[in-house]
Amino acid sequence: MKEVLKSVFVIVGAVVGAGFASGQEIYSFFNIYNENGLIGIIISSILLGIIIYKVLKKSNESKLKSYDELLEKIKVPSTIKNILNIIVNIFLLISFYIMVAGFTAYFKQEFNIPRILTALAITSISYITFMKNIEGITKVSMWIVPILIIIIIIIGLQSNPLITIREIELENINIETNWILKAIEYTSYNSILLVPILTSLRKYSKSKEMKISIITALIFTSLSITIYLALCKGGNLLGIEIPMIKIANEYGSIFKYAYSLVIIFAIYTTMISEGYGFLNNCTKTKEQYKKIAKIICISAIFISNISFSFLINLTYPVFGILGIIQLIYLIK
Repeated sequence: MKEVLKSVFVIVGAVVGAGFASGQEIYSFFNIYNENGLIGIIISSILLGIIIYKVLKKSNESKLKSYDELLEKIKVPSTIKNILNIIVNIFLLISFYIMVAGFTAYFKQEFNIPRILTALAITSISYITFMKNIEGITKVSMWIVPILIIIIIIIGLQSNPLITIREIELENINIETNWILKAIEYTSYNSILLVPILTSLRKYSKSKEMKISIITALIFTSLSITIYLALCKGGNLLGIEIPMIKIANEYGSIFKYAYSLVIIFAIYTTMISEGYGFLNNCTKTKEQYKKIAKIICISAIFISNISFSFLINLTYPVFGILGIIQLIYLIK
Protein backbone atom coordinates (compact mmCIF):
# COMPACT_ATOMS: atom_id res chain seq x y z
CA MET A 1 0.00 0.00 0.00
CA LYS A 2 2.93 2.32 0.65
CA GLU A 3 3.97 2.15 -3.01
CA VAL A 4 0.39 2.95 -4.06
CA LEU A 5 0.29 6.00 -1.80
CA LYS A 6 3.65 7.22 -3.10
CA SER A 7 2.27 7.23 -6.63
CA VAL A 8 -1.07 8.74 -5.59
CA PHE A 9 0.53 11.61 -3.69
CA VAL A 10 2.94 12.41 -6.54
CA ILE A 11 0.01 12.53 -8.98
CA VAL A 12 -2.20 14.61 -6.67
CA GLY A 13 0.74 16.94 -5.99
CA ALA A 14 1.20 17.46 -9.73
CA VAL A 15 -2.49 18.26 -10.35
CA VAL A 16 -3.27 20.34 -7.25
CA GLY A 17 -1.27 23.40 -8.19
CA ALA A 18 -1.74 27.05 -7.38
CA GLY A 19 -4.66 27.43 -9.78
CA PHE A 20 -6.55 24.52 -8.22
CA ALA A 21 -5.81 25.31 -4.57
CA SER A 22 -6.62 29.00 -5.03
CA GLY A 23 -10.10 28.05 -6.25
CA GLN A 24 -9.52 29.91 -9.51
CA GLU A 25 -9.60 26.80 -11.69
CA ILE A 26 -12.66 25.22 -10.07
CA TYR A 27 -14.55 28.50 -10.20
CA SER A 28 -13.69 29.22 -13.85
CA PHE A 29 -14.25 25.69 -15.14
CA PHE A 30 -17.12 24.47 -12.96
CA ASN A 31 -18.80 26.91 -10.54
CA ILE A 32 -19.99 29.25 -13.26
CA TYR A 33 -22.09 26.37 -14.65
CA ASN A 34 -24.06 25.90 -11.43
CA GLU A 35 -25.45 22.34 -11.13
CA ASN A 36 -23.83 21.32 -14.42
CA GLY A 37 -20.46 22.27 -12.99
CA LEU A 38 -20.81 19.59 -10.32
CA ILE A 39 -21.48 16.99 -13.02
CA GLY A 40 -18.51 18.44 -14.92
CA ILE A 41 -16.24 17.71 -11.93
CA ILE A 42 -17.37 14.07 -11.91
CA ILE A 43 -16.84 13.73 -15.69
CA SER A 44 -13.39 15.32 -15.43
CA SER A 45 -12.41 13.06 -12.51
CA ILE A 46 -13.50 9.92 -14.36
CA LEU A 47 -11.54 10.94 -17.47
CA LEU A 48 -8.51 11.70 -15.32
CA GLY A 49 -8.76 8.27 -13.68
CA ILE A 50 -8.96 6.59 -17.09
CA ILE A 51 -5.88 8.46 -18.34
CA ILE A 52 -3.89 7.60 -15.21
CA TYR A 53 -4.79 3.92 -15.53
CA LYS A 54 -4.05 3.70 -19.26
CA VAL A 55 -0.69 5.49 -19.06
CA LEU A 56 0.50 3.50 -16.03
CA LYS A 57 -0.64 0.22 -17.58
CA LYS A 58 1.03 0.94 -20.90
CA SER A 59 4.22 2.17 -19.19
CA ASN A 60 4.50 -1.00 -17.11
CA GLU A 61 3.58 -3.43 -19.87
CA SER A 62 6.03 -1.94 -22.35
CA LYS A 63 8.64 -0.75 -19.79
CA LEU A 64 8.45 2.81 -21.06
CA LYS A 65 10.89 5.36 -19.69
CA SER A 66 9.75 8.59 -21.32
CA TYR A 67 6.84 10.49 -22.82
CA ASP A 68 8.32 10.06 -26.31
CA GLU A 69 8.31 6.27 -25.94
CA LEU A 70 4.67 6.40 -24.83
CA LEU A 71 3.64 8.34 -27.94
CA GLU A 72 5.37 5.73 -30.12
CA LYS A 73 3.65 2.89 -28.26
CA ILE A 74 0.14 4.31 -28.68
CA LYS A 75 0.90 4.70 -32.41
CA VAL A 76 0.72 8.46 -32.74
CA PRO A 77 1.78 9.51 -36.27
CA SER A 78 5.24 11.04 -36.34
CA THR A 79 4.05 14.55 -37.31
CA ILE A 80 1.47 14.66 -34.52
CA LYS A 81 3.99 13.09 -32.13
CA ASN A 82 6.47 15.88 -32.80
CA ILE A 83 3.76 18.52 -32.29
CA LEU A 84 2.64 16.91 -29.02
CA ASN A 85 6.21 16.70 -27.79
CA ILE A 86 6.72 20.39 -28.43
CA ILE A 87 3.38 21.32 -26.84
CA VAL A 88 3.98 19.23 -23.73
CA ASN A 89 7.55 20.37 -23.14
CA ILE A 90 6.74 24.05 -23.67
CA PHE A 91 3.74 23.76 -21.34
CA LEU A 92 5.73 21.99 -18.64
CA LEU A 93 8.46 24.64 -18.77
CA ILE A 94 6.02 27.55 -18.81
CA SER A 95 4.04 26.00 -15.96
CA PHE A 96 7.24 25.64 -13.93
CA TYR A 97 7.91 29.35 -14.47
CA ILE A 98 4.28 30.17 -13.58
CA MET A 99 4.59 28.35 -10.25
CA VAL A 100 7.81 30.22 -9.41
CA ALA A 101 6.07 33.50 -10.32
CA GLY A 102 3.10 32.50 -8.13
CA PHE A 103 5.37 31.70 -5.19
CA THR A 104 7.20 35.03 -5.37
CA ALA A 105 3.95 36.96 -5.96
CA TYR A 106 2.38 35.48 -2.82
CA PHE A 107 5.26 36.48 -0.54
CA LYS A 108 5.49 39.91 -2.16
CA GLN A 109 1.75 40.48 -1.65
CA GLU A 110 1.49 39.12 1.91
CA PHE A 111 4.86 40.01 3.44
CA ASN A 112 6.39 42.49 0.96
CA ILE A 113 9.45 40.26 0.52
CA PRO A 114 11.38 41.15 -2.67
CA ARG A 115 10.68 38.69 -5.48
CA ILE A 116 14.38 38.09 -6.12
CA LEU A 117 14.88 36.66 -2.61
CA THR A 118 11.96 34.22 -2.70
CA ALA A 119 12.83 33.26 -6.29
CA LEU A 120 16.39 32.41 -5.25
CA ALA A 121 15.11 30.38 -2.29
CA ILE A 122 12.48 28.33 -4.14
CA THR A 123 14.62 27.64 -7.23
CA SER A 124 17.51 26.51 -5.02
CA ILE A 125 15.21 24.10 -3.17
CA SER A 126 13.77 22.92 -6.50
CA TYR A 127 17.24 22.27 -7.90
CA ILE A 128 18.18 20.16 -4.86
CA THR A 129 14.94 18.18 -5.28
CA PHE A 130 15.60 17.67 -9.02
CA MET A 131 19.00 16.18 -8.23
CA LYS A 132 17.26 13.42 -6.28
CA ASN A 133 15.12 12.57 -9.33
CA ILE A 134 11.72 10.91 -8.85
CA GLU A 135 12.74 9.60 -5.42
CA GLY A 136 13.09 13.16 -4.17
CA ILE A 137 9.68 14.10 -5.56
CA THR A 138 7.99 11.07 -3.95
CA LYS A 139 9.54 11.90 -0.56
CA VAL A 140 8.40 15.52 -0.75
CA SER A 141 4.90 14.48 -1.86
CA MET A 142 4.55 11.87 0.90
CA TRP A 143 5.02 14.64 3.49
CA ILE A 144 3.31 17.61 1.88
CA VAL A 145 0.30 16.26 -0.05
CA PRO A 146 -1.49 14.62 2.94
CA ILE A 147 -1.23 17.92 4.86
CA LEU A 148 -2.53 19.78 1.82
CA ILE A 149 -5.53 17.41 1.51
CA ILE A 150 -6.42 17.65 5.22
CA ILE A 151 -6.34 21.48 5.29
CA ILE A 152 -8.49 21.80 2.15
CA ILE A 153 -11.11 19.45 3.65
CA ILE A 154 -11.09 21.24 7.04
CA ILE A 155 -11.59 24.64 5.38
CA GLY A 156 -14.28 23.13 3.15
CA LEU A 157 -16.19 21.76 6.12
CA GLN A 158 -16.27 25.24 7.67
CA SER A 159 -18.31 26.47 4.70
CA ASN A 160 -21.19 24.05 5.35
CA PRO A 161 -20.79 21.52 2.50
CA LEU A 162 -24.40 20.39 2.98
CA ILE A 163 -25.56 23.49 1.12
CA THR A 164 -27.87 22.51 -1.77
CA ILE A 165 -27.04 23.45 -5.34
CA ARG A 166 -30.48 25.06 -5.70
CA GLU A 167 -29.57 27.73 -3.17
CA ILE A 168 -26.66 28.98 -5.28
CA GLU A 169 -27.04 32.40 -6.86
CA LEU A 170 -24.35 33.65 -9.20
CA GLU A 171 -25.34 36.95 -10.75
CA ASN A 172 -24.20 38.63 -13.93
CA ILE A 173 -22.49 35.54 -15.33
CA ASN A 174 -22.84 35.06 -19.06
CA ILE A 175 -22.41 31.39 -20.01
CA GLU A 176 -21.14 31.02 -23.56
CA THR A 177 -19.21 27.74 -23.49
CA ASN A 178 -20.69 24.27 -23.24
CA TRP A 179 -20.01 22.87 -19.75
CA ILE A 180 -19.14 19.37 -21.03
CA LEU A 181 -16.47 20.76 -23.34
CA LYS A 182 -15.14 22.83 -20.46
CA ALA A 183 -14.79 19.70 -18.30
CA ILE A 184 -12.94 17.95 -21.14
CA GLU A 185 -10.68 20.98 -21.61
CA TYR A 186 -9.86 20.93 -17.89
CA THR A 187 -8.90 17.24 -18.08
CA SER A 188 -6.95 17.97 -21.24
CA TYR A 189 -4.51 20.48 -19.83
CA ASN A 190 -4.10 18.50 -16.62
CA SER A 191 -3.16 15.46 -18.70
CA ILE A 192 -0.37 17.49 -20.33
CA LEU A 193 1.16 17.96 -16.89
CA LEU A 194 0.47 14.43 -15.69
CA VAL A 195 1.54 12.09 -18.48
CA PRO A 196 5.31 12.78 -18.30
CA ILE A 197 5.17 12.22 -14.52
CA LEU A 198 3.11 9.03 -14.91
CA THR A 199 5.70 7.46 -17.20
CA SER A 200 8.32 7.93 -14.48
CA LEU A 201 6.27 6.11 -11.81
CA ARG A 202 6.83 2.63 -13.24
CA LYS A 203 9.01 1.72 -10.25
CA TYR A 204 6.10 2.23 -7.84
CA SER A 205 3.03 1.34 -9.90
CA LYS A 206 3.62 -2.13 -11.34
CA SER A 207 0.49 -4.30 -10.88
CA LYS A 208 -1.11 -1.45 -8.89
CA GLU A 209 -2.41 0.66 -11.76
CA MET A 210 -6.12 0.18 -10.97
CA LYS A 211 -5.75 1.01 -7.26
CA ILE A 212 -3.68 4.09 -8.01
CA SER A 213 -6.09 5.44 -10.64
CA ILE A 214 -9.21 4.85 -8.51
CA ILE A 215 -7.76 6.34 -5.31
CA THR A 216 -6.37 9.35 -7.18
CA ALA A 217 -9.68 9.97 -8.97
CA LEU A 218 -11.60 9.75 -5.67
CA ILE A 219 -9.23 12.18 -3.92
CA PHE A 220 -9.38 14.59 -6.84
CA THR A 221 -13.19 14.38 -6.90
CA SER A 222 -13.43 14.97 -3.14
CA LEU A 223 -11.09 17.97 -3.18
CA SER A 224 -12.77 19.49 -6.25
CA ILE A 225 -16.26 19.15 -4.79
CA THR A 226 -15.06 20.51 -1.43
CA ILE A 227 -13.68 23.63 -3.11
CA TYR A 228 -16.72 23.85 -5.41
CA LEU A 229 -19.13 23.89 -2.44
CA ALA A 230 -16.97 26.38 -0.52
CA LEU A 231 -17.01 28.68 -3.56
CA CYS A 232 -20.78 28.28 -3.86
CA LYS A 233 -21.04 29.78 -0.39
CA GLY A 234 -18.93 32.75 -1.48
CA GLY A 235 -21.40 33.99 -4.11
CA ASN A 236 -20.09 35.88 -7.14
CA LEU A 237 -16.28 35.72 -7.00
CA LEU A 238 -15.48 36.99 -10.49
CA GLY A 239 -12.35 39.18 -10.51
CA ILE A 240 -10.92 37.77 -7.28
CA GLU A 241 -7.50 36.15 -7.89
CA ILE A 242 -7.46 33.78 -4.90
CA PRO A 243 -11.12 33.09 -3.98
CA MET A 244 -10.34 30.41 -1.38
CA ILE A 245 -8.14 32.78 0.66
CA LYS A 246 -11.05 35.23 0.74
CA ILE A 247 -13.41 32.49 1.94
CA ALA A 248 -10.91 31.11 4.49
CA ASN A 249 -10.40 34.63 5.87
CA GLU A 250 -14.12 34.81 6.70
CA TYR A 251 -13.61 32.04 9.29
CA GLY A 252 -10.73 33.80 11.02
CA SER A 253 -7.01 34.49 10.59
CA ILE A 254 -6.06 30.93 11.60
CA PHE A 255 -7.95 29.52 8.63
CA LYS A 256 -6.52 32.20 6.34
CA TYR A 257 -2.93 31.34 7.25
CA ALA A 258 -3.67 27.61 7.17
CA TYR A 259 -4.96 27.96 3.63
CA SER A 260 -2.00 30.15 2.73
CA LEU A 261 0.09 27.11 3.65
CA VAL A 262 -2.00 25.06 1.20
CA ILE A 263 -1.24 27.55 -1.58
CA ILE A 264 2.51 27.42 -0.86
CA PHE A 265 2.55 23.61 -0.71
CA ALA A 266 0.46 23.32 -3.88
CA ILE A 267 2.78 25.65 -5.77
CA TYR A 268 5.86 23.72 -4.66
CA THR A 269 4.60 20.19 -5.39
CA THR A 270 3.36 21.22 -8.84
CA MET A 271 6.54 23.17 -9.54
CA ILE A 272 8.86 20.22 -8.94
CA SER A 273 6.56 17.82 -10.82
CA GLU A 274 6.48 20.06 -13.88
CA GLY A 275 10.20 20.80 -13.76
CA TYR A 276 11.02 17.12 -13.41
CA GLY A 277 8.64 16.20 -16.23
CA PHE A 278 10.39 18.70 -18.52
CA LEU A 279 13.87 17.47 -17.53
CA ASN A 280 12.89 13.82 -17.95
CA ASN A 281 11.55 14.54 -21.45
CA CYS A 282 14.40 16.72 -22.69
CA THR A 283 17.55 15.07 -21.36
CA LYS A 284 19.27 11.81 -22.22
CA THR A 285 22.25 11.82 -19.85
CA LYS A 286 22.92 12.82 -16.23
CA GLU A 287 25.21 15.62 -17.39
CA GLN A 288 22.47 17.06 -19.62
CA TYR A 289 19.96 16.70 -16.79
CA LYS A 290 22.10 18.69 -14.34
CA LYS A 291 22.98 21.36 -16.89
CA ILE A 292 19.39 22.01 -18.02
CA ALA A 293 18.15 21.87 -14.41
CA LYS A 294 20.55 24.73 -13.59
CA ILE A 295 19.44 26.69 -16.66
CA ILE A 296 15.70 26.49 -15.95
CA CYS A 297 16.18 27.31 -12.25
CA ILE A 298 18.35 30.35 -12.98
CA SER A 299 16.10 31.62 -15.79
CA ALA A 300 13.04 31.20 -13.51
CA ILE A 301 14.53 33.80 -11.16
CA PHE A 302 14.25 36.47 -13.86
CA ILE A 303 10.90 35.31 -15.27
CA SER A 304 9.38 35.38 -11.77
CA ASN A 305 8.87 39.15 -12.17
CA ILE A 306 6.13 38.56 -14.76
CA SER A 307 2.57 38.69 -13.43
CA PHE A 308 1.33 35.33 -12.10
CA SER A 309 -2.29 35.86 -13.20
CA PHE A 310 -1.18 37.12 -16.63
CA LEU A 311 0.83 33.95 -17.26
CA ILE A 312 -2.08 31.68 -16.22
CA ASN A 313 -4.70 33.51 -18.29
CA LEU A 314 -2.39 33.59 -21.31
CA THR A 315 -1.27 29.96 -21.42
CA TYR A 316 -3.70 27.56 -19.70
CA PRO A 317 -6.72 27.95 -22.04
CA VAL A 318 -4.51 27.61 -25.13
CA PHE A 319 -2.77 24.45 -23.92
CA GLY A 320 -6.08 23.03 -22.72
CA ILE A 321 -7.40 23.10 -26.28
CA LEU A 322 -4.16 21.77 -27.79
CA GLY A 323 -4.02 18.97 -25.21
CA ILE A 324 -7.29 17.53 -26.49
CA ILE A 325 -5.24 15.92 -29.28
CA GLN A 326 -3.28 13.98 -26.67
CA LEU A 327 -6.46 13.16 -24.75
CA ILE A 328 -8.05 11.55 -27.81
CA TYR A 329 -5.05 9.30 -28.46
CA LEU A 330 -4.68 8.29 -24.80
CA ILE A 331 -8.34 7.30 -24.39
CA LYS A 332 -8.46 5.61 -27.81
